[in-house]
Amino acid sequence: MIDRRKFIAAGGLCLTSATSIAKAFTALSPAADSSPGRTIYPLNQGWLWSRETPSGAHEAGFDDSAFTSVGLPHSNVFVPWHGIDQTSYQFISTYRRHFTLPSEHKDKRVFVDFEGAATASRVWLNGTLLGEYFGGFTPFSFELTKALDWSHENVLCVEVDSHELSEVPPFGYEIDYLTYGGIYREASIRVVSRTFVENLQVRTLNVLSGSAEVEVDAWLDSVEPHSRSSSYLLAVDLLDGSRVVARTEQKLTASDMQAGHATVPLRGLPGIQLWQLDAPALYTLRLELRQGGEVLDEVTQRFGFREARFTPQGFSLNGKIIKLRGLNRHQSFPFAGPAMPARVQRRDAAILKQELKCNIVRCSHYPQSHHFLDECDKLGLLVIDETPGWQHVGDSTLWRERYLDNTRRMIRRDWNHPSVILWSIRINESRDFHDLYVKVNALARSLDTTRQTTGVRYFQESELLEDVFSMNDFGFPLKEPNHPLYLNTEFVGAEFPVRPWDNNAIHREQILRYARIYNQIAGDARFAGGLGWCAFDYQTHVDFGAGDHICYHGVMDTFREPKPAAGFFRSQCSPQEEAVLEPGFHFAENDEPGGFEKEVICSNCDEIQCSIVSNGVAKPVVRLKPAHDEFPHLAHPPFFLTLPDGNDVWGDLQFDGYIDGKLVISKTCSGKGIDQKFTVTADDAELVADGSDATRISLRITDEYGAIRPLCNDPISITLEGPAVLLGESLVSLSGGVTAVWVKSTTIPGDLILTARHAHFGEKKVTIQSRLAPKLGI
Repeated sequence: MIDRRKFIAAGGLCLTSATSIAKAFTALSPAADSSPGRTIYPLNQGWLWSRETPSGAHEAGFDDSAFTSVGLPHSNVFVPWHGIDQTSYQFISTYRRHFTLPSEHKDKRVFVDFEGAATASRVWLNGTLLGEYFGGFTPFSFELTKALDWSHENVLCVEVDSHELSEVPPFGYEIDYLTYGGIYREASIRVVSRTFVENLQVRTLNVLSGSAEVEVDAWLDSVEPHSRSSSYLLAVDLLDGSRVVARTEQKLTASDMQAGHATVPLRGLPGIQLWQLDAPALYTLRLELRQGGEVLDEVTQRFGFREARFTPQGFSLNGKIIKLRGLNRHQSFPFAGPAMPARVQRRDAAILKQELKCNIVRCSHYPQSHHFLDECDKLGLLVIDETPGWQHVGDSTLWRERYLDNTRRMIRRDWNHPSVILWSIRINESRDFHDLYVKVNALARSLDTTRQTTGVRYFQESELLEDVFSMNDFGFPLKEPNHPLYLNTEFVGAEFPVRPWDNNAIHREQILRYARIYNQIAGDARFAGGLGWCAFDYQTHVDFGAGDHICYHGVMDTFREPKPAAGFFRSQCSPQEEAVLEPGFHFAENDEPGGFEKEVICSNCDEIQCSIVSNGVAKPVVRLKPAHDEFPHLAHPPFFLTLPDGNDVWGDLQFDGYIDGKLVISKTCSGKGIDQKFTVTADDAELVADGSDATRISLRITDEYGAIRPLCNDPISITLEGPAVLLGESLVSLSGGVTAVWVKSTTIPGDLILTARHAHFGEKKVTIQSRLAPKLGI
């Protein structure tokens, strides 16, 4: 196990010296997603890191034996779950990576690709400065070809400045979230031919006609001289799994090669399955760039056929109006900030879709991990993709150029995701900047003709230059829509923070605020829908939050554990999908003057029978109906429960939910008021021993029926055996009856055993198998 002080030193690899680990990763192992003409080498392990910037660290011969071994994704500091010092990660650090390339690549071009580093990066290879990039949320690449040493070991050096730089969006004033530091997303080396496919965009057309079409835009990069004639050809396959649905070839003209762009159509595609919320069909587009009989490059892209448009009647997906219901998401996690691997990023999408029953999420307020978006594609969760920003627009030309560049990079990265339905391209909650926002809308529309644009504001008098007017409105009732395409993008959380351990009255009010707003949205066709603020509690600056640098705005806490308001979102799904019955309260005799009065139950049942269970005997107390009179437009309004005044027989409270007269779900809340059980559960039973994979382990104190005991804040000690790193602390305190840590694999397979010890409930163990990774990269 690793303790807090050694967290940064671990980087997923704390078992041997930094030098020996670096040497172990100099040999190449191509990734599984390599293809003819293109080899991808994951570059996530074997980094050496220093929180300083030693003189000469960019030179190949620099002595880095004192550096610390780390893996990517990497946070440059340990991130306590609350009370973080916002200046703690604001320093410049140095990463070095030793590697060798096979000589077979000598006639190829070689690039290094970074998916995200906070906030500004300078990159050297063997002492040669390749360039610098300013931006913490968008990908960047540098070509290594000319600086490579084919006879000796190469050294890549990255200097990462994690200060809040005033000339880099979103900075320049204050922001209500943290940006953290380090190379917090993955990196790789990409080997390609001298002429290769730089990017491709798959556009689906006429998808509702019964004869769908695809247009493939391919962008080409070449250092070869091109004559008036061209021997290049693009071959395109449309795949449904391994089945070839359609195939075409197109010769490239000399003008195509000079322009570096060509469009290849696939027409008349019958029998195409649409990407739907409940059945998100995905296809693969395989594109080969050929010259003569040789495949110079091959690129595959997953995508879906769907028509998504905001209309005056609401949001239309494949010709059907859908009322949007969702939440905003920040990408931060306890202990590691945003530096979490693919599995953890994907799980957030599953929580939003499967646990909270959302049909849309907004990436607030920056582009988020592509792993998150990939899972949204897979699950059928709509996405609003947003350019980095928060209220402030810089005055300088440099700031604004970087804002436009961020937007361009976001769109070019994400334009093939069927889940993405809107480009949010205006700086969140900024004032109007006419010329700048005319320019960014023109940019977005030139890059992607298939999606509408939006800009999130907080005042209705704002000039509308985008297609969809998006509004943050924390009042009630919501302001009436003043534009034909109108979406509410934030409400409730920021004006009504709720801690997991707050009393029933506060949780009840949070639930009812959401119920009132969604009732208004459901009853007015002018609203396309609404996204509450927000999904998960998140870390922030001292200017915001609750005094401990946490915004308790989520319907789930920072550990991804639900608060009672999560039950409201869950209850809005169809009972055919799942029967839901979620008490919105902690069951106990409380301090309210009327006793247990008008407590909320969130359910999609028709009726709920409530009974008091005492000495094994259930005594029916009241049969409840949903509050349709108060919430006439909600498909599934909450229920209200008042127990008889002066209840003499206080026992367990049993709920039986009925649909069409049939019992479909039952729940029981303990009346004992005693902590009864200590549970330790892992989200996953297996990890991949790639040095990055991780999973959450939740620790809970509950009653005998599994309900969280929110006033329990007991200490828990944790030990970890096996080849793993604990992302967390070895001594934790429950927060609202729950807490969580994450366990991260190393590159060594084996069993990981986490033991949690409670003073009264003893030890609980959970075992996770870490299996051998097929490839480790270079």
